[in-house]
Amino acid sequence: MRKQPHKKAEKYRIKAGEYKSPDNANFGAFRIPTKKGVLRIIVSDGFGWDHVSVSLSNRTPTWNEMCFVKDLFFEEEETVIQYHPPRSKYINDGEYVLHMWRPQKIKIELPPSFCV
Repeated sequence: MRKQPHKKAEKYRIKAGEYKSPDNANFGAFRIPTKKGVLRIIVSDGFGWDHVSVSLSNRTPTWNEMCFVKDLFFEEEETVIQYHPPRSKYINDGEYVLHMWRPQKIKIELPPSFCV
């Protein structure tokens, strides 16, 4: 995870209320307006994991929106994962939310490029 969010994100940090966080912290909440809606983003880095959740009020984020957010909060060469856990472990607190995860202490292995 970046040591601090990309400067493009910083001006959209929520600075009051339940989700407030200090300037340049690598955690917090952001509301980033786009042409297709407002991206609601929560960033955390606890318990050995970097985590970013992304949602909109009326639909699930697109691949391009997730790539945009990934670049704001993670380094270009970091790999992040969107997990699909066993159904018995599902937690759905929001209908239109996607999550990106990165373990802090181990490198994520990728399949060989010819398999993708």
